[in-house]
Amino acid sequence: MIHVAIIEDDQVIRDGIQEYLNNQSDLICDTAKETVESFLAVLNNENIPDIILMDIGLPGMSGISGIKIIKERHPDINILMFTVYLDSHKIFQSLCAGASGYLLKNIPFSEIKSAIEIVQNGESFMSPQIARKVIDHFQEGRKKAVKSPLTKKEKEIVLGLVDGLSYKMIAEKGFISLETVCTHIKNIYKKLHVHCKAEVIRKSLSGEI
Repeated sequence: MIHVAIIEDDQVIRDGIQEYLNNQSDLICDTAKETVESFLAVLNNENIPDIILMDIGLPGMSGISGIKIIKERHPDINILMFTVYLDSHKIFQSLCAGASGYLLKNIPFSEIKSAIEIVQNGESFMSPQIARKVIDHFQEGRKKAVKSPLTKKEKEIVLGLVDGLSYKMIAEKGFISLETVCTHIKNIYKKLHVHCKAEVIRKSLSGEI
């Protein structure tokens, strides 16, 4: 039996989901509250849910702030965000805070049940529109990352730095003089607005150049 709790300020939605969950043979929902504060007031070691279905825009403490507090006290609880918000900022705030999934309120009850079962099995779940947002976010980040201000030769030198090669070894490998390598290094520092080799390597490894 999967024990589910609901934190949702809209009573119609809250009561409807609770009734649906309690009509399922493998789910039970004993706790349904309108705020994070009222949920925390009744949470104890005797009634810890497996999964919490939680809204973001709540009276008082937001759902995102609630994730952090709940996960600090009970890290094994899985939290599914259930919201109308479809923007990258709130999606990533929720996921970074520790949410195991992100659902939009326009999904059918049967999909909520599927999400609960998937998360209970140790996986994550996102509504299709949310998954698309996440993919678009990373693709956009990748597009930005490849717009490097460096020339082809400068990129080769950066790769040499990442590989731990000395300036002399980079010069020999690239069939250029040591003086030319030093000139390229100065240009690289200037273009990347950095002051040392470590910063160049960090930017390279993080995909910034």
